Amino acid sequence: MQALSEEFRVILEAFWLTIRLTLASGLVALVLGTILAGMRVSPLPVLRGIGTTYVNVLRNTPLTLVIVFCGLGLGLVLDVSFSPSLSTNYMWLSIIGLSAYTAAFVCEAIRAGINTVPVGQAEAARAIGLTFGQNLRLIVLPQAFRAVIAPLGSILIALTKNTTIAAAIGVGEASLTMKTLFEAHGDAVVQIFAGFALGFLILTLPTGLLFGWLAKRLAVVR
Repeated sequence: MQALSEEFRVILEAFWLTIRLTLASGLVALVLGTILAGMRVSPLPVLRGIGTTYVNVLRNTPLTLVIVFCGLGLGLVLDVSFSPSLSTNYMWLSIIGLSAYTAAFVCEAIRAGINTVPVGQAEAARAIGLTFGQNLRLIVLPQAFRAVIAPLGSILIALTKNTTIAAAIGVGEASLTMKTLFEAHGDAVVQIFAGFALGFLILTLPTGLLFGWLAKRLAVVR
């Protein structure tokens, strides 16, 4: 009974780490993706080129490769360290990889939202003397975010599932814990798999329902 209680605690800790990875990576990806979207619609060709290159490269690079680069390239070769604890350091390195990768998809979602804003509104903003940055921040982005709430929710759900790739560099999130339990309890593989599948369902299903409700609630009426 004590062993079962201990394993249940380990599973809860693994899912808690998955939640932390998702929230931290999602927040960073949202900020970085918004900046990239602004660069992609910028009047400056240099900024547009940088934004386009970033998005095209990251969207066409396997996430496993990005995570391994962050763990081995940044962590071991370049000796990037956020904590003296090895496990904590790899957690933050995986957050960098997940954020960098997800930001490319966030950028494209927000850029699609920007394209839904009538051109006349941006022209009117310029006519009253607003700069490109002010126009983007005050007029365009608020409407763009409301238009892409549902796609952003889908990206967050995908990010939740993508956190399993962090196991490639030894981050003890849910999938790595599941693998460990498989090795310890080979006679209960189906039950363990069903339990972890249910755990991810509990994480992702409410997220989809919440963002679907928000999309209807905050939809922009044209």
